[in-house]
Amino acid sequence: MTLSTRRQAKRAARREARRALPLRRRLLPTWRVTLGTLTTLFLLAVGGFAVLYVIVPVPDPNAHAVAQNNIYLYADGTTEIARTGAVNRTDVPIDQIPLQTQQAVVSAEDRTFYQNRGIDLKGMLRAGWNTLLGKGMQGGSTITQQYVKNYYLTQDRTIERKGRELLIALKVDQQRDKREILAGYLNSSYFGRGAYGIQSAAHAYYGVDASALTLGQGAYLASLLQAPSLYDVKTATPANREKAVARWNYALDGMVQLGFLTPADRAATTFPDPIDPQPATGLAGQAGYLVGVADDYLVSSGTLDAATLKAGGWRITTTFDKPRQDAFAKAVQDQLTGELDPQARPATDTDVRVAGASVEPATGRVVAVYGGPDYAKQPYNDALRQDNQIGSTFKPIDLAAGLVAQHTPDGHPITTESRYDGTSERPVTGGPTPYAPPNEDDIDYGTITLRQAMVKSVNSVYAQEGVDAGLARVRETAIRLGIPDSVRGMDPANTSMTLGTATPSALDLAGAYATLADHGQAHAPWSVLKLERANSGGAVDIPKMPEHNPTEALDREIADSVTDVLRDVISPRGTGSAALDLGRPAAGKTGTTDSNLSAWFAGYTPELATTVGLFRENPKTHAKEPLAGTAGLTRINGGTFPTRIWTAYTSAALDGTPTQDFDLQTGHGTPATTPWPTTPTGATPTATTAPTAPAPGGAPTDTDPAPAPPTGHTPPSAPATTGQPAPGPNTPSPQAPRPTTDPDRPSPTPKPSQVQPTRPTALPSATGGPASRPAPPPATP
Repeated sequence: MTLSTRRQAKRAARREARRALPLRRRLLPTWRVTLGTLTTLFLLAVGGFAVLYVIVPVPDPNAHAVAQNNIYLYADGTTEIARTGAVNRTDVPIDQIPLQTQQAVVSAEDRTFYQNRGIDLKGMLRAGWNTLLGKGMQGGSTITQQYVKNYYLTQDRTIERKGRELLIALKVDQQRDKREILAGYLNSSYFGRGAYGIQSAAHAYYGVDASALTLGQGAYLASLLQAPSLYDVKTATPANREKAVARWNYALDGMVQLGFLTPADRAATTFPDPIDPQPATGLAGQAGYLVGVADDYLVSSGTLDAATLKAGGWRITTTFDKPRQDAFAKAVQDQLTGELDPQARPATDTDVRVAGASVEPATGRVVAVYGGPDYAKQPYNDALRQDNQIGSTFKPIDLAAGLVAQHTPDGHPITTESRYDGTSERPVTGGPTPYAPPNEDDIDYGTITLRQAMVKSVNSVYAQEGVDAGLARVRETAIRLGIPDSVRGMDPANTSMTLGTATPSALDLAGAYATLADHGQAHAPWSVLKLERANSGGAVDIPKMPEHNPTEALDREIADSVTDVLRDVISPRGTGSAALDLGRPAAGKTGTTDSNLSAWFAGYTPELATTVGLFRENPKTHAKEPLAGTAGLTRINGGTFPTRIWTAYTSAALDGTPTQDFDLQTGHGTPATTPWPTTPTGATPTATTAPTAPAPGGAPTDTDPAPAPPTGHTPPSAPATTGQPAPGPNTPSPQAPRPTTDPDRPSPTPKPSQVQPTRPTALPSATGGPASRPAPPPATP
């Protein structure tokens, strides 16, 4: 019998024997069929897994996993201003997470982490068995699997998601080292209290950076990963508090078992109670305004584009000084808000707004801004808006341009002591458009020097002087000082430009005055000291910050001559006399615009340049409304609330610092004698005088009287004149003394007679441009 025949006979015998069995036995597969089937299924499973492993890619991170805060800090680098972003997370490199905290997490979450291949089959089987035994739903996921779920997938509990999680976990374990995986897990996990990632958790529970966590604190944060909300011992029920402490003990005991911790150190570790839950550091109060200024600087300077900034993860150390920022807000509250009574005067004491900024002249650092009372209630940043005319705070720019020109078009020298006709509504000669602005209260000053005209803010004089300097030169001077060339109201084709139709922001204007304070050296205001973003892989992004080298905007003698004149504005005769309360050397200029739509004070000491603007705005239409009637006053001038706010802020900001005097180099020469102009007895303007009519052409008409000094206050005498820039060759410079200081009050005397100017009144146009329409009033935002 052949081999083939014997095999056929054996199969036939088995079939006969199977047919002889009962039916129920015949329905059961034989061991050969069972083994073959199982082998086939196993091979199919292995093959299918291999195919899936190849075709299932490691996806891009989900949007939630990579979303981070931007953290904004004051200049001290530690005091937090705000956090922005929908997700409270800040990634940190693994090297900034204490090793014991890493080990506590491994002990609590995955004790085979350093040995497994991304998944733990024994753990999965054990978790499944315990679930079947009714011990609760258990996952059995490794740290790698949880990281994959957090970083790449979703929290959905589906078979499809779980299958992808296993495959991706295997790939991730092959492609990345354990430190990188652990860092990703710790930066993406939720710890409760709205905190994603170990850095945010460390701040939320202990008020420290992750790098400062102790052994006990790290173990508690590790225990939170199992049930973040339930295990917060500050809000947990007694039962859940016991579970949280038990989980903490489990983590520490595991560290001993794994060799990470000695029994003695374990025994010495006590439970570290976390701090109480803190409210989120949002954008309420002044925070939102500061964030807006910092963001605007980063984007406008080209340091970051808007999309990269919005992506988050940046730690931004600003230039803002917290004590000075607080002082600015307090000055507004004390000097203005406390005087308002919206219930008694709803038509005038509502919707009053303040814009302010403070800059270090020597560096350009922005140390404080005031953008509004509360960003949560008023999210528009008034410190950055460019739609309020600045009025007579523009006159120092006119004067600077004149000193640059040195001569009028017909050859008359321009110095701080040049004499002009101060007749109210005197037509400006040589301008591109007709213009005859009235002086405050329509006072005629007769012949008056440019210094005296600045002190009394005489419109007719500076409207003419600006044209004499050349309107194109005035515009160029403004831009060199720091006024953006894009702002409206600086068109040399309109004569009214001379009196402040320009609409720079409070921060722009502070930068321009800071240039005068720094002897003509211009620093563009900047608001970010340091910028960095840590990646979970360990790299730190540190973009190159702009340099802050100054440019020479004006010759020092010219800038110092303007400062010398502006010192006299803060005198008993000047419109800024309220700033005498500062008790320090200071220079500044008031400004008030047509129809009392805005009021300003811009001033500086050698250490600090600050601007304060006041206006009213309809919250629905955003139309500007007159300030007249605010706090019960008929008219609000730059010499009232803006100067008072400036003085209170500057006093607090410089409190405790040595008094510095201006180091001025204004040239040489002794001025001739020209008496101080007199005005009618009793005609001294007050803060309650009715506003003047708008000037032709929509230009701001300055209405800044010189308030009498406080009763019993004896101001310091004005500094002596040191000279002015030299006039042009072969042309003598007409000089006149600066106004004398009166310790009591300005002494107006009978109104001067109508005196015609001693210089020619028909001057050729300094701009040469064709006549055009007056500048329109600025549009509202």
